[in-house]
Amino acid sequence: MQWVFTFDTYLCSGCMACVIACQDQNDLSPQMGSFRIVTKQEEGSHPKVSLSFVSVACQHCVEAPCVLACPVDALYKRSEDGLVLVNKDVCIGCRTCEDVCPYGAAHFDYQGRMAKCHFCVDRLAQGQEPACVRVCHTGALGFGPKEEMIDVGLEETTGLLSQALGSQNRLDPA
Repeated sequence: MQWVFTFDTYLCSGCMACVIACQDQNDLSPQMGSFRIVTKQEEGSHPKVSLSFVSVACQHCVEAPCVLACPVDALYKRSEDGLVLVNKDVCIGCRTCEDVCPYGAAHFDYQGRMAKCHFCVDRLAQGQEPACVRVCHTGALGFGPKEEMIDVGLEETTGLLSQALGSQNRLDPA
């Protein structure tokens, strides 16, 4: 099984609740920021202007470039659920993973190590969804096994995310 996030740009209001929930759940300082980032996308000119928001966190890529690039194998992909995690006891803080992530999802923390979204792995162990998904009042953020998310018609999320980020869709995030 592979856990995935889904995101619907049409539903996101840009309220930042997901960012705040991430900071709170992970006890992140304002200087550290959040493992989830919301960006504003504006298109057009007056009077035809469109505004949308994109919420991005680690995509736990199938062929995760951060895992492949880490010189000390501090990043690893769990086979049972596809989560890409950081072993902070092994991380040397070289920031290679930060450089290769196409989503900008790896962050250098105040302890000199890399940190990133881990799908609230402690909440998952208790049968709960990630904090960011829990607080999304519009339903823009979703979470579940990849197969189920595809079955409910959200397989286009990867394409929307790549388009919004300007990526060339180099990766299948899940």
